[in-house]
Amino acid sequence: MSDDTTPPLPNPDVLTQPFWEACRERRLQVSACEECNHLFLPPGPCCPRCWSTRQTPRVVSGEGRVYSFALYRRTYHPAIPEPYVVALIELDEGPRLISNVVGCAPEEVRVDMRVRVRFEDVDGFTLPRFEPLTMTGGAS
Repeated sequence: MSDDTTPPLPNPDVLTQPFWEACRERRLQVSACEECNHLFLPPGPCCPRCWSTRQTPRVVSGEGRVYSFALYRRTYHPAIPEPYVVALIELDEGPRLISNVVGCAPEEVRVDMRVRVRFEDVDGFTLPRFEPLTMTGGAS
């Protein structure tokens, strides 16, 4: 059920459900290949590096850096007011994921800004968002 006050939310499937369950428990989890030890997101049926189907979940630190980002100054959904930042976060362990940078003014976000995961509960989901690692919100 969705209306104008509910933001678009994930639609978990058999591959992504463990990721969302880990988020609900306030853990950031990636897939780890048991053959080549490659860490990757999103979860998939096989390792994108060696094609092995043998993988296991691995909890990661939740720290990383802003690899790239876009600052949106227009509202595309009524439940997501502008301005907001959509960023590609590169985790310290290597995998990248798309999320939001929160906890600072959108204009403060910079490429290479150090960030850490901050879990937020939204309409029955726990979403991994990222905040500046430094208390001042600046890049380190």
